[in-house]
Parts: sequence; structure tokens; C-alpha cells
Amino acid sequence: MALTRPLIGIPADRRMIGLHPFHAVGEKYARAVLEAADALPLLIPALADELGLDELLQQLDGLLFTGSASNVEPQHYQGPPSDPGTLHDPARDATTLPLIRKAVQVGVPVFGICRGFQEMNVAFGGTLHQKLHEVPGHLDHRDDTTQPLEVQYGPAHEVTLEPGGLLLSLVGTERIRVNSLHWQGIERLGRDLAVEARAPDGVIEAFRVQNAQRFAIAVQWHPEWKVMSNPFSRALFAAFGAASRERGQAK
Repeated sequence: MALTRPLIGIPADRRMIGLHPFHAVGEKYARAVLEAADALPLLIPALADELGLDELLQQLDGLLFTGSASNVEPQHYQGPPSDPGTLHDPARDATTLPLIRKAVQVGVPVFGICRGFQEMNVAFGGTLHQKLHEVPGHLDHRDDTTQPLEVQYGPAHEVTLEPGGLLLSLVGTERIRVNSLHWQGIERLGRDLAVEARAPDGVIEAFRVQNAQRFAIAVQWHPEWKVMSNPFSRALFAAFGAASRERGQAK
């Protein structure tokens, strides 16, 4: 019997378009799941407990938590109030934060990117800097939005991969160059998380969930961008897809 592709859920952002709320996922994430993870992407509306998270997890083989223009509301990590005008998405927070914890508990592979990286840290009790570029000693990790996308998503700085980590095993070299498009960053790493990569200024750029049953990795950069032309990004999504496939076969 031919093997079926694993089903990977992608929680959506909730946005108002005109007078109506919509639930949306960036196409680049869905395509990375489809092409690089060799899996079927399933968009999950940000309806929190109404979804029935336990039932949802029974159907899924993996979960991808994507980047977004919105920030995790600071109340979830006892942070100071955000500046006026900061974009938040409380519906997404209410969906993803409990979903991350439940997924890891039951062995569903999880992969966090940018906002998803920050969500995973908060879900495990970590805290965030809201304006990393204003923290003394740190680089400015923001992108220049006046530049074309090719420049914004181009390589920005190196990260150093931690010895014994999954990322180092995938790439086989201690340093790689990554893009950088974030304002926020980890202040305190969450419980049961282990550093996988750091930027030159010491900022944590990747971590894994220690003792997770399956793949549970988050990165601050954007490996989904032109994933098929980047060997490391491809390997990262392929490892996620393989873990999701194994979860599907074990169900």
C-alpha cells in the first residue's frame, strides 16, 4: 500500500478584512510544507477551545507555527504593556499557546518560525524582549521594509549552532547565515528548552524542546523563504516532514 503524505496543521492569523474576520496563512508556509516537508498543509482557524484541541491533535501528524506581523500579547509572559498601535492577535494566542503544549505532550511534531518561535518560548514559560534593538549590547535584527523582498529576506548574519544539537547534525557545520526580520527576541528561555543556535550578539535564534517524543524545534529566522533553493532550509523541513510521517504511521 502506498504511503500517504502526513497532515500538517498550520494555525491561522485572525484578521479583519473590511467588516468581516478572516483566518489566513501565508502561502510561503503552506508551500514549504507541501514541497519541502512533502506533506499536506491544513489551515487551522484561530477559534481556540471551540475547535476541540484534543480531537484536532488526534487527526494531525504535525504542526507548523508561522511568522506573523502580530506580536504575542505581553500578558501571556508578564511583560510590560506594548506600545500603542502594536498589532496583536488574541485569537491566535488563545489557539496556539495551549495547542503547543498539548501537541508536545502527545508526541505531535512541532516546528515554530519567527512568531511561532516566540509562541513556543512563551508556551513553556519564557519571556520576550519587545524591542530587541533597544536592548544594550544587541544587534538590530529588524529588516529594512523599504527594500525589495529579496533584500529583506536575504542573509543578514551568522548563527552559531550548538554542539550536540539537531540543527548541527542536519548541516554539519558550526555556522550558517540566516535572514533576520524580527523586532522581538527571547529574554528568558522557557522551561525544558535547550538552545540550538545563537546570533553573534548572543541572542537565542533556535531552540528545541528537551525530551520531546518527536521533532520539536523553533527558529527565529525564516527558512520557509525560497526553501527549495536553500539546502539547510530544505533539510530542516524534510526532518520535520519525516517526523510527521512517522507520527502518522504510528497512529
